[in-house]
Amino acid sequence: MKIIADANMPFAEELFQQFGHVHKLDGRTMTAEDVKDADILLVRSVTQVNSSLLALNNQLKFVGTATIGTDHIDQEFLKSKNIEFTNAPGCNAVAVGEYAFTAMLELAHKYGEKLKGKTVGIIGAGNTGSALEKCLKAYGVKTLLCDPIKDQQGDCREFVSLEQIIKESDVISLHVPLTKEGEYKTWQLFDETKLKQLKSNVWLLNCCRGEVVDNEALLRIKNQKKDIKIVLDVWEGEPFPMEKLIPFVDFATPHIAGYSVEGKARGTFMLYEQACKLFSKSVNTSMFELLPEFFVKYVKLNKNLTQLDLLRLMRLVYDISDDDRSFRQLDFSNGEFDAMRKSHKHRRECSALTLSAVKESQNWLFELGFSREQA
Repeated sequence: MKIIADANMPFAEELFQQFGHVHKLDGRTMTAEDVKDADILLVRSVTQVNSSLLALNNQLKFVGTATIGTDHIDQEFLKSKNIEFTNAPGCNAVAVGEYAFTAMLELAHKYGEKLKGKTVGIIGAGNTGSALEKCLKAYGVKTLLCDPIKDQQGDCREFVSLEQIIKESDVISLHVPLTKEGEYKTWQLFDETKLKQLKSNVWLLNCCRGEVVDNEALLRIKNQKKDIKIVLDVWEGEPFPMEKLIPFVDFATPHIAGYSVEGKARGTFMLYEQACKLFSKSVNTSMFELLPEFFVKYVKLNKNLTQLDLLRLMRLVYDISDDDRSFRQLDFSNGEFDAMRKSHKHRRECSALTLSAVKESQNWLFELGFSREQA
């Protein structure tokens, strides 16, 4: 079999070589000619998988996207062609949750504020929103959840309205899929009207899809309400973000909130497991066997952590400032937005770092995601 995989998908060759030869291509520029003789197609969010892309292919058996979102996949078309499809829900949830939590600690440090004592409104209580909620609860931060769909589905958690989130939250973090239709569509969910309603000194983070926030309106509102703090990992018009907005953003990155080594490996591995089921192959490895060894064996804690100590610990795993600096130097006209995403292979999750000499009162660090030293 022939496997076509996004070049930005790690471990595809190691995992899928038992099915056939793996060809890695640029996911954003993939064409019908490129995939005409593929038996397996592995993509990420930048590839539109539809009738146009598959116009020349009559043998495709399996499509997998190593992402939570599926708005780039024409599932009805795949179904009509009897092509099996799977995504990877939750694969990068931990990474996105930790990214947002770290960004909040960075904002608190930058402006001399305390994250504890603030109310964080999380819009979208699926995998990534729940991962952020877990981090914040471990640290003792009050959260409000808004997810009318989850609420209607009978989720046992307590939910509030979007209006209440806007009214009461000191921090708002967005974790919704991109939808353009229906009662709860998220396209430009935060338009000019909603942005005008934000509290003074609010922190707004978008780690889901760029089009959930009207970027033009955000720039106008930022000029009017200069105390708003902004973290953007996603942008309208990717891979060509609105460059005039970037100087007004506190932390800016190129859609890599979910790009931890663990998250990428988990996404590819989930597709591999589904392919094994489909083609009656045995799963002959584990995700953890793929991960490189972390550069720090363990960290010994000598005292209770201050907020700054915790930030330093988080920076040891991932320093968002490094990516922010690199992002601001990109030439977007030359495709450097995607190039930075493609080369982003260094970031780890908290679980990569093992802690020792942890007091019982600090067990919340393990709830946050750090690993415990084995006795």
